[in-house]
Amino acid sequence: MEIESIIEGALSSGRHSLLEHPSKQILNAYGIPVVSETPAPDAEAAVEEARKIGFPVVLKGVGPAHKTEKGLVRLNLEDEGAVASAAAEMEKAAGEELEGFLVQPQIRGNREFVAGLFRDPLFGPVVMFGLGGIFTEALSDVAFRLTPLGETDAAEMLTEIRGADLLGPFRGEGAADRDNLIRTLTALSRIAVDHPRIAEIDINPLIVSPDGSVTAVDALIALSQKGEEKSFTEPVDPQALGKLFHPRSVAFVGASAQLGKWGHILITTTIKGGYEGGIYFVNPKGGTIAEREVFKNVCDIPGPVDLAVVTIPAEGVMDLLPQFQEKGIKNMVLITSGFGETGEAGRELEQKLMAAAKDAGILVLGPNTMGICNPHINLYCTGSHVWPRPGSTAVVAQSGNMGTQLLGFAEQQGIGIRVFSGSGNEAMITIEDYLDGFEADEKSRIVMLYVESVKNGRRFYEAAKRISKKKPIVLLKGGRTSAGARAAATHTGAMSSDQKVFEAVCRQAGIVTAQYPMDLLDLSAAFSSLPMPRGNRVAILTLGGGWGVVTSDLCEEFGLSIPELAPEIVSRLDAHLPPYWSRTNPIDIVGEHDDKLPMLILEALLQWDGCDAVINLGIMGRRNLLGRYLESVRGSDPTYSDTFLQTITDAILDFEKRYVEHIVRLMETYQKPILGVSILDGDEDQTLYRVQGSRFKGVFYPTPERVVKTLAEMCAYQRFLDRA
Repeated sequence: MEIESIIEGALSSGRHSLLEHPSKQILNAYGIPVVSETPAPDAEAAVEEARKIGFPVVLKGVGPAHKTEKGLVRLNLEDEGAVASAAAEMEKAAGEELEGFLVQPQIRGNREFVAGLFRDPLFGPVVMFGLGGIFTEALSDVAFRLTPLGETDAAEMLTEIRGADLLGPFRGEGAADRDNLIRTLTALSRIAVDHPRIAEIDINPLIVSPDGSVTAVDALIALSQKGEEKSFTEPVDPQALGKLFHPRSVAFVGASAQLGKWGHILITTTIKGGYEGGIYFVNPKGGTIAEREVFKNVCDIPGPVDLAVVTIPAEGVMDLLPQFQEKGIKNMVLITSGFGETGEAGRELEQKLMAAAKDAGILVLGPNTMGICNPHINLYCTGSHVWPRPGSTAVVAQSGNMGTQLLGFAEQQGIGIRVFSGSGNEAMITIEDYLDGFEADEKSRIVMLYVESVKNGRRFYEAAKRISKKKPIVLLKGGRTSAGARAAATHTGAMSSDQKVFEAVCRQAGIVTAQYPMDLLDLSAAFSSLPMPRGNRVAILTLGGGWGVVTSDLCEEFGLSIPELAPEIVSRLDAHLPPYWSRTNPIDIVGEHDDKLPMLILEALLQWDGCDAVINLGIMGRRNLLGRYLESVRGSDPTYSDTFLQTITDAILDFEKRYVEHIVRLMETYQKPILGVSILDGDEDQTLYRVQGSRFKGVFYPTPERVVKTLAEMCAYQRFLDRA
């Protein structure tokens, strides 16, 4: 069978879909298990074919779409008379649209699934699997993967749907033939690659019989003429992008002395941040700002300029390009709004500007950006006055406000930043370019993204999958709901792809996804500070029973295992804990005030082969409770001197310092993560606690759910690495 000839024949005759029988012939050619069936030109032939097949049979009318709604599918026809009667009714219902009949044996099975293929406008060919039959649209219980699809990807799809239990033994029926289902999904992937004019395949239902065998009993293939390839923004050289973030001098074009204007906000945060490179102000009015000379033109600046930060109105930006070209300025951070995010006129202006900048050899970040920062050179040039410490987390946010808020959280929580960019409209530098740049940058160990859309879906996926094998990508998607998608479009001018497809892309590429902004910081803190867990088995050490119960419940809900303690661990701890201790996981040490005890238990748990990670609850943060108690003592009991009370405070502070150092040493020795929950947060508490000379850090969150969510994502990422 020549598949391309079938496709060409249908398209040349004006059809945009194949009839059911040739659709199944194509599927069968790729090894997809389709029901045996025979075409019949008329009712008499249909009766004859039914007799040959053996009753009961299924009779289908060929030709019209929506056969079920038109009454052109009749099941469980038990004899020749039933077939003849059904055929006559179909002829009457369909009239001249009827092109014949299909006769099939009746396939028995109570479990129906759906499989298919479609071409997403952003990501290209996508394979789908889910709960089928009449519930497909109502329940929308489906899983997706991009092509090309490997067997591991297909197997994961089977486990992701909510109705996955139906694939196992069910109400006396055998487990579904998973190997056949996997072959079906990978075959759909091959069809997508081999035949680009096949736009969509719908197999529904895919019936699982009582013996577990799988059969496609209905199928439709939709076609399209091969269209023009979509054009994308030309990729940016990662080395060139790196230079933009490492300028030796910066010119602020549109510098202003007026409080609250962008031209004033950016110069003040840059100067206050301690940037040691050259800083120049440019404004046609000249004069001075902040007691510094203001140049009327960039060409008047005496020395070389590596980066121009532009805040003048949109209509004036084009006139800057000849000046930049003359001065040799190769990089521009375009803060100015009024471009693609405002509508068609803005998009046209943006396109003209980018074309002219490209011709002039100028790399443009933005427009409509909140700025950039590189703490490693003390360059803080953003709309918010925050100065996070240098570190290994590279951050890109398609919302500048979201990004600078994240920087504020990072500063507060002690999370180190490699670089930050508010990517704005991404007219020239796209999220895909940032990924390529961070892949090449050895100082970037974690990539943190706030994304509302991507420009080139395939490039994004392929870059992310490649990078995830080397360093984690933590992503928060905006526009997940219809309301969010509308809001995203209004301030980025972006198109959001279907959220379920995007989530599937993230899973397939190994991207760690966050639900909320703080999740990004929590995940970044853990990935940058802890060894990776080798599995999902968690031991819990708690200062209170209730916390242990809640954390155990959370672990189970997030797919983490709470194993029973091994006898050797119980025996070892019996020597240190009172006789009434529970001898179970979680280990509750409430009431025990020996500071050495949690340290001893932690090491015993990390030495245990049955434990992959430890969560400790309430050991840290006691200084905050103690501090409040001592304040009460100071205000109510004058018999205790301030010196004595300070001695108590110093002792608990010393313990917590030693406790963090002990945790870090244990992680270095056993290469297993330890995550903590503080019993009470104070104003000076952070997520990360550094120990000099170690790449690991103490990590403590304010609530159990944040710890468990973070650890679960670390385990999921490790599973991706194990498969990669």
